[in-house]
Amino acid sequence: MNKIQSYLSDSYKELMEKVTWPNWQQLQQSTMIVLVATLVITAIVWVLDLGSSTALKFVYSLFK
Repeated sequence: MNKIQSYLSDSYKELMEKVTWPNWQQLQQSTMIVLVATLVITAIVWVLDLGSSTALKFVYSLFK
């Protein structure tokens, strides 16, 4: 039981003393980076999906 109490105490100290929380501007910048990256990755996946769909339709049309 002593180990659990020590673990919880150390975790609380680390959370309160060592963790640095972002300010509002840093949080907004990080959010924008995540949104832009999400849009870029979504566009890449959409293009790859469109390309593979077109390629498969072409291959299927060869065997009709």
